[in-house]
Amino acid sequence: MYKTRKKIILICVNVVAILLLLFLTVLLLPVKTTSGKYIYSFLLPAVLFIIVGVCGNQCKNKLINSAKKHTLESGETVLINQFIAKLRFCYSLEDFYSVISDILENQGDCSVLVIDKIKDYILYNSPARLTTSESTRKALETNYKDTWPEGFYYFDRHLGVTTRTKKTRGFFMCCEKHHMYVFCKYTRLFDANVFPELYEEYKNFIARMKTISTLSEISATTKEWEQLAENQQSFLPQKIPDIPKLKMAAYYRPLIYVSGDYYSILPIDQSKTMVLLGDVSGKGLSAALIMGLVMNTVKIMEDKEDLVSILRAVDAGIKKMRLQDKYTVMFLGIIDTDKMKIRYINASMSDPIILSPSPNGYRIKPLQSNAGVVGILEIDDNTQVHEQRLFRGDTILIATDGVSEVMDENGVELGDTDLFEKTLVTSAAKTPDKMVEDIVDLIMKYNGDKRLHDDITMLVAKVGY
Repeated sequence: MYKTRKKIILICVNVVAILLLLFLTVLLLPVKTTSGKYIYSFLLPAVLFIIVGVCGNQCKNKLINSAKKHTLESGETVLINQFIAKLRFCYSLEDFYSVISDILENQGDCSVLVIDKIKDYILYNSPARLTTSESTRKALETNYKDTWPEGFYYFDRHLGVTTRTKKTRGFFMCCEKHHMYVFCKYTRLFDANVFPELYEEYKNFIARMKTISTLSEISATTKEWEQLAENQQSFLPQKIPDIPKLKMAAYYRPLIYVSGDYYSILPIDQSKTMVLLGDVSGKGLSAALIMGLVMNTVKIMEDKEDLVSILRAVDAGIKKMRLQDKYTVMFLGIIDTDKMKIRYINASMSDPIILSPSPNGYRIKPLQSNAGVVGILEIDDNTQVHEQRLFRGDTILIATDGVSEVMDENGVELGDTDLFEKTLVTSAAKTPDKMVEDIVDLIMKYNGDKRLHDDITMLVAKVGY
């Protein structure tokens, strides 16, 4: 569409230029004076040529920009442009998955499947019937082998390559044997000129990700990163404090030496204990810096029971660092073993739960999110602390998404399985230490002893013992 409009504009401009040359040629014809002599006038045509040339060039640029705005920068194509803009700031698979979810899935109602053909491993699939279908995966595996040439392509409803615009039902990109399939019924409405730029950004992202991955592996063996990791570990509790009527255990495993995960246990008095657990977006040094800022901010706050003020202080601190698109999700809670309640703010953590004993076994009570992510959005003025009643024998589990989002060989997340829930319910009767061991063993078995793709951090507290 854009290319066609641009061609039409250039043709019209060339036609006008030819007519102008003909007009100037007429002006350059000799003029007969009263004395009978012929003279040539160059001044007027030259001035007109310069004026019209400058104006014509400006007019051409405006028309081309207008055509671009009405094709590449409007309508359905805006979705792809937004995705490209966000993709430029992706440095890890986690960043990439977030952009897919925010732009393609939530805004564009697309379904996405990302496959590492080298490892024959599904990196990402949308929770949609099409992308989770076994028949879809078999068709893609049959049609697009790991030897498929790099580039971007369109596919039809039968998942075969097509060049017919009206038949397109999606597109896919192949780079470094990473295949990204985007299922979108209105693909035909995207301007074709946006896809080369999309593919270039996808290639750049794959290159960045591999470079960062390589550097991370190398840095994990260097003394400087070891020192940074040791410094980061100093922010975490060196041992679990002895708290009356509250038994606790924690587990912390960074993906590389440094991590964006964090947790803390801060006794306030004999009956009140503050618990903190969170996850910074992304990986590496910037995530580690924000982790340290969060931990230090919480530590120096005098009133540990004012959870809203703590949340705002952390938010202000992260924003002052001005790191690109960095934020944290976090859980702040005060466990009161005298009044048997937990007061909390859950800033977009997905997994905090209470496992409560009952005659029919343990019941799972979610500690639902009541605040947005911290450090990038405005904190709602109506943010409030929620409260949940506790009973003797209740087990509180707070974990980062590295626990629930571990995938098996079929790309199914652990948190979506009955096995995960069964393990939690069965282990809730055990001591916190034993429960942590059970969950860790489950993660490793479910992952098939492959390399993990995220940090893993969890905190378990049993009330009344």
